[in-house]
Amino acid sequence: MCVGEWRLARPVITDFDSSDNADPPLWDQPDVPGTSVSLTGGPMPLTPYRVLDLTDDRGQYAGFILRQLGAEVICLEPPNGQRSRRLGPFINDESSENSSLFHWSYNRGKQSVVIDHSDQLGHLAEGADVVIECGSLPVDLGSLRAANPALITVSITPFGQHGPKANWLATDLTVAAASGVMALTGDKDRPPVRIGHPQSWLCASADAAAAVTIALYERRRSGLGQHIDVSAQQSMIAATQFSTMSTLVGGQQATRVAGGLELEPFRLRFVYPCNDGHVSVTYLFGNIIGPYTNRLFKWIHEEGFCDVELGTKDWVNYAMEVLDGTSSIDDLETASRAIEAWTRTHDMWDLVTESMERGALVAPITTTRDLLEMEQLAARNFWLPTSVPGMKGSARLPGPMVRMQDTPVGVLGAPPHLGEHTAQVRSEPSRLPAAPPPSSDWPARPLEGLKICDLMWALAGPAATRTLADFGATVVRIESESRAEVLRAASPFRGEQGDPEGSLQYHSSNAGKYQLALNLAVPEAREVLEDLVRWADVITESFTPRGRRKLDLDYNKFAKINPGIIMLSSCLMGQTGPLSDYAGFGTAGAAMGGFYPITGWPDRLPAGPYTAYTDYVSPRVTVAALLAAVDHRDRTGRGQYIDFSQIESSIHMLAPLVLDDEINGRIAGRSGNRDPHMAPHVVVQCGDPEQDQWLAVACETDEQWATLAVIIGADTFASLTLSQRLERVELLEDRVAAWAGGKDPEKLQEQLQTAGVPAHQVQNSAELVADPQVQLREHYRQVPHQMYGDSWVEGPAYALSRTPGGPSWAGPTLGEHSHQVVTEFLGYDDDQFTQLVMCGALS
Repeated sequence: MCVGEWRLARPVITDFDSSDNADPPLWDQPDVPGTSVSLTGGPMPLTPYRVLDLTDDRGQYAGFILRQLGAEVICLEPPNGQRSRRLGPFINDESSENSSLFHWSYNRGKQSVVIDHSDQLGHLAEGADVVIECGSLPVDLGSLRAANPALITVSITPFGQHGPKANWLATDLTVAAASGVMALTGDKDRPPVRIGHPQSWLCASADAAAAVTIALYERRRSGLGQHIDVSAQQSMIAATQFSTMSTLVGGQQATRVAGGLELEPFRLRFVYPCNDGHVSVTYLFGNIIGPYTNRLFKWIHEEGFCDVELGTKDWVNYAMEVLDGTSSIDDLETASRAIEAWTRTHDMWDLVTESMERGALVAPITTTRDLLEMEQLAARNFWLPTSVPGMKGSARLPGPMVRMQDTPVGVLGAPPHLGEHTAQVRSEPSRLPAAPPPSSDWPARPLEGLKICDLMWALAGPAATRTLADFGATVVRIESESRAEVLRAASPFRGEQGDPEGSLQYHSSNAGKYQLALNLAVPEAREVLEDLVRWADVITESFTPRGRRKLDLDYNKFAKINPGIIMLSSCLMGQTGPLSDYAGFGTAGAAMGGFYPITGWPDRLPAGPYTAYTDYVSPRVTVAALLAAVDHRDRTGRGQYIDFSQIESSIHMLAPLVLDDEINGRIAGRSGNRDPHMAPHVVVQCGDPEQDQWLAVACETDEQWATLAVIIGADTFASLTLSQRLERVELLEDRVAAWAGGKDPEKLQEQLQTAGVPAHQVQNSAELVADPQVQLREHYRQVPHQMYGDSWVEGPAYALSRTPGGPSWAGPTLGEHSHQVVTEFLGYDDDQFTQLVMCGALS
């Protein structure tokens, strides 16, 4: 490949023929099981790249994301296979090296090569573009990069590769405890719980995939690889939704409320039973969500389940009325009782359908079975029929994480048998990385030169473009006085409570962006938007399809202005299907995506993860998809439209459970903190009971259990195997709890880690902020802010060795950069700028 093809200048303009009034092109995924090519027959966006995947269950999702985007991914396995092949559940409950449903979830489309000597790895790495490892195989990444300077290497570890906890043992349970997420999840009168299916490694893996696409973008200029250090702890901190930063500004510490949210003095319950399951009902206050709550209680009153006072209450201003004494906090308890009485008389989908018509926020709490039967997913051909050994016919496997118009995701077929491609790969001629010659001239930050017009909203979208800004992209964030960002009203606050310029959630999710106040209702503002489209490489938006059409954000029009433009639309359900116009936030996404029924205790209502979980997990895939499309555009000159469904992307985080239901007929449920592969696997109370202190302990191996048994004085049980421990799990949990009771959690975690047993205290926000590992990695950072002088934001979960990134300033004030964007970026003169101000376009 010639060097000239690796350009980053404005791409070659190609013809684009479309109707002015057409919606973005839509497409289906036909049933083509067993193939691994693009459904249009053309290359997928990351086709030029080869990835060596040395990971086990702690990292295979990273390679799977890159494989979905077109990269060639080769699993390098020891002679007995990676341990993920031995993780249940299994097809027909029969264990074999190729029947693990975890293996089926995250290794489809990959190749398998058995290696038993470091020389074999070195030879393959000389021609590879990326190597990903998580500690499952011994590897000297520095030596590999020395032999191949273009090589990008990735390490996924629990706490990052440097710092006081760099060598700590960890499992999903202990990482969740360390991240602050567990302290926010579960019933207050019981131990904190993790999300029911392990998420820590999946979040870290998704971050790794996004980081790889950032490093690939940079390498197209420098010709050089680098190392990426991913911390699973930091990846999971994203699922606290910035609540831990309250400690940094002297605010109230968030606590766990099953299926709800508590911010003194308000305690909100979101989960309610209905005739055939459960629903999530979001009722909040303020200018953005308050109107939804007004419509909800008008509906409940019409059906006779609340009095006229509650049915006509002004929920927009309710919070301020409680604080000034003109409304009672007891109204919330009355409201909650009315909601439950009402939901119990309806079926789940009837409530959801009518809520869409009425403009209320009611979401189904879907089980794995509900997901498999959901009309929305069927209408979008999300499920890919695939032949599965031992099954008559085919099974439905989760399909594309993202819909790309020009480079659709391929159908990946079955995962590889152990060593299936060993002979083929070893016999190939030598390969060179798909990189230009090395250059000594590279930018300080890897995405410098990439230009983004950002119309994203709330959290899931802005979190993705925040990542791009962290690593050097120029991101212009559009808001207006009449439609300010919802997160401006979200706590915690840097200064006065409720200050729209003081929200730390806004400061963090929009850090490093340029703020343009642009009122798209004014005709002159539309001209500015069109000039932004000419200027930009990418335009992003996260409205419902109805909202997008109302604002006339039409890809076909934009492509006529700039044929190389890439447009990404992100919403809960995607751009097509009967639920495409469902309006909601990540709390609804977590409910609809299957995360609620698996989280909590089997004898209680679903607890669900902390608030807007799909808003935390989907942005990483958004980043990877966008940069993959940019990679393709820079090689071909062709822009494209991307339809991103947050639900479809997030379902992959539960794929083994969905496959267990599809293949074995088991609907996933709640089990507290227990795990079928580890025992004990428990959270026990310690320290002062009044301080809500807990310790997470997990034994992955018989050796770890034998060590723990001696420490807790349960020597007689030390020789128990996993199956025997699972049979006695309650007894063993009680023994761990008795040993830990009253003791200092920090001393306990140190004792167990020193002995070789994975353990970590369940950290609340104050403990997390003070964690020496978190401090060393500078997760919480003070950066400049126009109004406050400085503010706090969260940093990225990964570090690039040669071109590091990070936030430059906190989320900007409204209109802070309007003059700079219009004059410097778009080339308007001062007279034109003044005219735009006078006509109200820049407001």
